[in-house]
Amino acid sequence: MRYMATYDLMETIRNTNQWLGATALAMGAYPAFSLVPNPAFAWMQAWGEVTERTFQRMVVKPDWNIPPVTSSDGQDHVVATEVVVERNFGDLLHFVVPGRDVPERKVLLVAPMSGHYATLLRSTVISLLPDADLYITDWHNARDIPVSAGKFDIEDYTLYLVDFLRELGPDTHVIAVCQPAPLTLAATAYLAEEDPEAQPRSLTLIGGPIDPNAAPTDVTDFGHRMTMGQLEEIMIQRVGFKYPGVGRLVYPGLLQLSSFISMNAETHTKAFTDQIGRVARGEAADHDKHNKFYDEYLAVMDMPAEFYLSTVERIFKDGEIARNEFTVAGKKVDIGKITTVAVKTVEGTKDDISAPGQCIAALDLCTGLPDSKKASHVEEGAGHYGIFAGKSWRRNIRPLVLDFIDANSGKKPGKPRKAANKNAA
Repeated sequence: MRYMATYDLMETIRNTNQWLGATALAMGAYPAFSLVPNPAFAWMQAWGEVTERTFQRMVVKPDWNIPPVTSSDGQDHVVATEVVVERNFGDLLHFVVPGRDVPERKVLLVAPMSGHYATLLRSTVISLLPDADLYITDWHNARDIPVSAGKFDIEDYTLYLVDFLRELGPDTHVIAVCQPAPLTLAATAYLAEEDPEAQPRSLTLIGGPIDPNAAPTDVTDFGHRMTMGQLEEIMIQRVGFKYPGVGRLVYPGLLQLSSFISMNAETHTKAFTDQIGRVARGEAADHDKHNKFYDEYLAVMDMPAEFYLSTVERIFKDGEIARNEFTVAGKKVDIGKITTVAVKTVEGTKDDISAPGQCIAALDLCTGLPDSKKASHVEEGAGHYGIFAGKSWRRNIRPLVLDFIDANSGKKPGKPRKAANKNAA
């Protein structure tokens, strides 16, 4: 499947469905049909509206849309984004809140490169902003990156994190969500040997596959069942002529989305059927629960082929992080060299992506870290999404993470720094 034709075929199918939806919407809304009391036209219009929105969202990067933050001065402050470090495959993004005193907690949120944009963590960002000076890794869509930019695998990802941490300095607290947890742990260990002064103060790993074999799931079973040759043949395609990354080998976002949906096909089918009914009855809204969820869920990005394949081979199949045998640029990274960075793991009992046991394995790898700097939390009844963005995160996990950060900051909790711009609105 490693051809532009297959990539362009998928894009053609997506584009055709978007066009069919737009056509049905326009026909159903034709004024003359209002003279005919037939509900079929209302259903046609509703089907078209839902279908057009669904397929159009698949190629659009969502906006952050962060609401204003209420500060200690009682005023609402707008939130802006600022690129601190700009790279080909991803940027270090800063959420700037002009006019407020900057919180002492400097937090780097490491977003996954796993098919969705960093905006998947929007609710996590919103929950942390009032209490933290927040940064995030904003990974780029591989289809928009020219082939001349070169490769990007898990070693490159790790070195990006190293550079971001060096930029932020030693007072940083890192929260890694899901897929990047093992690579963030490796980046911290790399700094422990190469540049100890740039290490963060704390590292919180949420639902990450440190040791995928500690608690097998459908994800780990799939990784072991498929050979690397099969994965490369089935999953990898070349970006078509429509995008700047033409010719780049990628794991296409549309192909990933089909896999996501097939895992819960009945649930998604019912969700869209119900939404069509709500639109036909005039009960839907632009930002209702369905649209808020699927506008983000359907917005997928292409993943560099070498990153996807090296993740499966080295993290899941060979377990290089779990065995403490990971190498970066020919240098072995020893996780046991972490001696000063406090490490906390967070898991959910109902996590079917990174089951309990996979993430807490990080604590056993930190052989050079005293028990006083290790912590773990297992959230009862929480699924994968819930432990970083759902009700469990908001009510229980977030306060625990902030307490962990404060306990390892060496400063008074929440003490504000000087305002970034006192004259700003």
